[in-house]
Amino acid sequence: MTARPLITSARRRVRGSRLLQLALVAALWQLGAALARLTGWPLPGGILGMLALLALLASGRVHDSALRKGANWLLGDMLLFFVPAVLAVLDHPELIGWLGLKILLLIVLSTALVMGVTALVVEFGLRAAAAREEACDATR
Repeated sequence: MTARPLITSARRRVRGSRLLQLALVAALWQLGAALARLTGWPLPGGILGMLALLALLASGRVHDSALRKGANWLLGDMLLFFVPAVLAVLDHPELIGWLGLKILLLIVLSTALVMGVTALVVEFGLRAAAAREEACDATR
């Protein structure tokens, strides 16, 4: 008796169940957390778990349909994850006035600045790579 029918059956069950898909994501998250604890890396377990999931998806070991229902549910209810942050803001009425406006302006400007600098660095890198490639082609 081979393991292939068992694997096919398990894959079919995971594709049909949102709960099993969420359990798979949670298991990868916990695996990442355990890896972070064991190695002492200064990365959150969720990041390591999602990197493991990315590796599984890129290698073809896990197909995107195996996580689609669970991921769509998480994305659909994402607003619920922000409710505690909104309640925290309501606990601090000073954030609703000028202080909040200043903080919001600072966040928007710093985000735009980071995006602009990142774009410039990427553009500079692409131009440098193209110039190097042209120089290599010219010497041939």
